[in-house]
Amino acid sequence: MPARPLSPHLTVYRFSLTMALSILHRITGVLLTLGLLLLGWWLLSVANGPQTYETARQFMSGWFVKLLLAVWLAAFVYHLCTGIRHLIWDLALSMEKPEARQSGPAVIIAALLLFLILGYLAFIRHGGAS
Repeated sequence: MPARPLSPHLTVYRFSLTMALSILHRITGVLLTLGLLLLGWWLLSVANGPQTYETARQFMSGWFVKLLLAVWLAAFVYHLCTGIRHLIWDLALSMEKPEARQSGPAVIIAALLLFLILGYLAFIRHGGAS
């Protein structure tokens, strides 16, 4: 009995920006799910009273957690922008190769601009989580 062939994408398709964006969309979805653990812990600390909340507040004001929150914000913004792109595709719009290829850089630029704006508002203008 001959060996079953590998999936065609391993040998047929060239790696492209569209593929990279799709893979990154999945990775950011996982990061957002993991970030929900931090959010859940914080919400539980709020519900458990002032002493527990103060412990959480002190933990959340550390530089490492602020870095994690910035990464989480970047993941959220990117996932949102690529999710909108996928919704447009679900409406059978912009499905031709040239349009799909043009939407990739547009999504990256939109996500970067939105991250910079929200990051400025969250971490610089208001001083971040304290």
